[in-house]
Amino acid sequence: MTGSTPLRQISSVPSLLATLDKARDAVDRLAEMSADGAPFAQAFDRAVDLIIRATGRLVVCGVGKSGHIGHKIAATMASTGTPAFFVHPTEAMHGDLGMITSGDTLLLLSWSGETAELAGVIAYAKRFAIPLIAITSREDSTLGRNADLLLCLPQVAEACPNGLAPTTSTLLQLLLGDALAVALLERRGFTPQDFKVFHPGGKLGAQLMPIEDLAHGGEEMPIVALGTPMSEAILTMSGKGFGVIGIVDGAGRMVGIITDGDLRRHMAADLLTQPVEAVMTARPRVVEKTRLAASVLQFLETARITVVFVVDADGRPIGIVHIHDLLRAGVA
Repeated sequence: MTGSTPLRQISSVPSLLATLDKARDAVDRLAEMSADGAPFAQAFDRAVDLIIRATGRLVVCGVGKSGHIGHKIAATMASTGTPAFFVHPTEAMHGDLGMITSGDTLLLLSWSGETAELAGVIAYAKRFAIPLIAITSREDSTLGRNADLLLCLPQVAEACPNGLAPTTSTLLQLLLGDALAVALLERRGFTPQDFKVFHPGGKLGAQLMPIEDLAHGGEEMPIVALGTPMSEAILTMSGKGFGVIGIVDGAGRMVGIITDGDLRRHMAADLLTQPVEAVMTARPRVVEKTRLAASVLQFLETARITVVFVVDADGRPIGIVHIHDLLRAGVA
């Protein structure tokens, strides 16, 4: 309670730097423990194996600040290909234990390893032989002794000057959870396309969309064949409204493009009678249909162009995309 005590007018920068110093020291200690072949690194490998071989889901439990970290770990796992959810230990004792099945794996978080609310979950795991992974800082704690696999974090000083508020400790829990999620997604070969399945909405979903989903195809494409006279090509170019026209060979492959700039460079009395190949820019810049929308936007901005043709693996155009299509879709 601060009561009516006036606030001290002091700089907060030393607190910032002290917090960062303690966080850096804690991460350095964890990195030292994680050297290849070290006991902690071996336990981490076994934890990844245990989770990835489970036929069920990863069930994460924790109380207080460890519970908040547990929520985040479960969410990260679920969004990166490892089925997971969070169960609050108190709710577990009032029926939610039924959510945990024999094919699942438990991940329990407790810095002290003596969180009383976890006792029922530990007992349930033992009774039904559900593998239990513990993240704690005390190997000799109740949680540490009862774990099938222990990830024992280093004992570190909290950033809180009173040594009470979980700060550095929760940082290490979060880092370890993220490391497990990354290792699992790499083991599963989780791709950006897989990520898109779990993130279909909002800006992230738009950025992960294959560009073919945004492309104008079919009759909307401004396409003519080699040998087409410029008089006809210009009509097609004007009618489609993209300011460009693509040129394809007899096999339907993209071999050239004509832009407003090409027209200006070849402006002459006989322009309309020339074949398109006399005016086009050969080997145009194109993007493959599987390329992600965010990558295409970066490509357009880097190349300083506003439109690009989308092609299949054989170089045949299947669509065209304007930068405004990407902006309307929320990719930027």
